Amino acid sequence: MNIFGRQERRMQTVADEFVAKVDAEARNSLIRLYAPMILFVVITIGFSLYDSHFFSTKNIVNMLGQMAVPLILATGLTFVLLIGSIDLSVEGVMGFVGSAISLLVINSRNSNNWGVWGVVIPIVIGILYGGITGILHVKLRIASFIITYATGIIISGIAVLLYKGQPATVKAQWMIDASATYFLGIPLITWIAIAFFLLGCAILNFTAFGRAVYAIGDNEAAARASGINVNRVTVLVFMLCGSAASLAGLVALVRLKLGQVSLGVDQMFPCITALVIGGTSLAGGKGGMLQTIVGILVYMELLNFLTIIGVSADYKKAIQGIIIIIAVALTLTRSRKTIAK
Repeated sequence: MNIFGRQERRMQTVADEFVAKVDAEARNSLIRLYAPMILFVVITIGFSLYDSHFFSTKNIVNMLGQMAVPLILATGLTFVLLIGSIDLSVEGVMGFVGSAISLLVINSRNSNNWGVWGVVIPIVIGILYGGITGILHVKLRIASFIITYATGIIISGIAVLLYKGQPATVKAQWMIDASATYFLGIPLITWIAIAFFLLGCAILNFTAFGRAVYAIGDNEAAARASGINVNRVTVLVFMLCGSAASLAGLVALVRLKLGQVSLGVDQMFPCITALVIGGTSLAGGKGGMLQTIVGILVYMELLNFLTIIGVSADYKKAIQGIIIIIAVALTLTRSRKTIAK
């Protein structure tokens, strides 16, 4: 009788531990979802009270314009992070696409005037390059951060070779007009970013591909066992990220009118910072487009506020690093017995 009693107590204890674990994960998910939203509201109110110009129409429009490139990149990177990978090639792809487009439309370096094809062809190349990166990653079994770092350097070098150290200034009137076009008081480039973000929302939340992305990030082995073609989905994710980097390159070119590889410099890690702030896990499987937009808004407000109060660029980078450490520490799962690799 005592033996059965001990077994019953043991089974009850295991069941209680399972229920407690489920409850803890549910609480963590709620915290990951709502904490960034609360932070966004708090800093918006706090910054507005500190400086009356922060919430002015002029400053809001300025932030929306600056948000275009990060929002596009973050949309693509969300898919990559959700499968538990990283793409360090986006900056190189941005620089290549911007440089190539500047040399194919009316510019200061040559007599080219390819019109719409001068935009479409570089973007297609950028998307295909993302696919090549994904194929190398899944076929060679090389860690994503290593292979994407290498491919990013390669395409950055190609971009420099294209303009041979002398960047082209864009003279195409339609691109000049696009940079000065506003709709409902919001820059056109921001509307482009919003449209791409909404497309990413639809793909992630309402398609089988989006569900496969979450499944791979949560448990790749289980995803394979359930019949998901993990390699195919991974390659498509990198292609999607390549499309984001390509579009971001075009938008950055529209803003600056100068085609050079530096269009993509220091663009990726701010987006990673924003994604982590929003609650997207670097380990994969947790996050989404809601977390992405909230993270971008929080990051852009913080960056704008630091600019208003006169913080130098070097200190901004230091603050960015601190934010990443804190955000990752708050979202990291510590139930594992091994150190995160």
